[in-house]
Amino acid sequence: MENNGDRLQKVIAQSGVTSRRKAEELIVAGKVKVNGKVQIKLGTKVAHHDKIEVNGIPLEKEEPVYFLLYKPRGVISSVKDDKDRKVVTDFLPDIQQRVYPIGRLDYDTSGLLLLTNDGDFANMLMHPKHEIEKVYIAKTKGIPTIDQLARLKKGIQADGERLRAVRTSIISTDNKNKKAIVEIVLHEGKNRQIKKMLEAIDAPVEKLKREKYGFLTTTGMHPGEVRELTPHEVKQLRNLATKNIL
Repeated sequence: MENNGDRLQKVIAQSGVTSRRKAEELIVAGKVKVNGKVQIKLGTKVAHHDKIEVNGIPLEKEEPVYFLLYKPRGVISSVKDDKDRKVVTDFLPDIQQRVYPIGRLDYDTSGLLLLTNDGDFANMLMHPKHEIEKVYIAKTKGIPTIDQLARLKKGIQADGERLRAVRTSIISTDNKNKKAIVEIVLHEGKNRQIKKMLEAIDAPVEKLKREKYGFLTTTGMHPGEVRELTPHEVKQLRNLATKNIL
């Protein structure tokens, strides 16, 4: 081990095994060894040549990779599915790293989804306190009023959870068919959150797309297309998350 290396929990998280928080719990619980010795001290620094074991399994140090996928509808936000349905990792190029989605989009929801093997990065972006804005466009059955949309900003109770939008607006309406296109901005991303919120104001979702994640968009992409994030984009996302908690 070297003093100028990386923190042990960071190395574990970047390997894709788990998040940094869970890595810290494993270290304190005595589940992590470095060069054959149990390490329970948080902040221990390790060098590239150090041999790390987590729960008795050698840590494979992978190079971190970051992808942006335009997820189509009818695809599971997972790395595998017991019903043999298409999953988001099916769209990735042939890589050695164990990549997984950051958060999820419902089976019938399309749009921007990030994937990585960097557990620390994923945990940072998913935590609501970092306030990464996610912009969704919903086609609704029924035209919500301004007062109804205001309820979403104040927050509503659904299935024992308080769900709240950062901003809402009506993009367009179809009075003849009683439908609307609504933009909703979230910081969090709870299970079926937008669908539950719009159902609560009698404007159920007919179609839903995540159009923007922070500064990232799917502009110029088609459903099913994927691209690797640039180092600058990864740095920007880290800076955005850090800025929002200062």
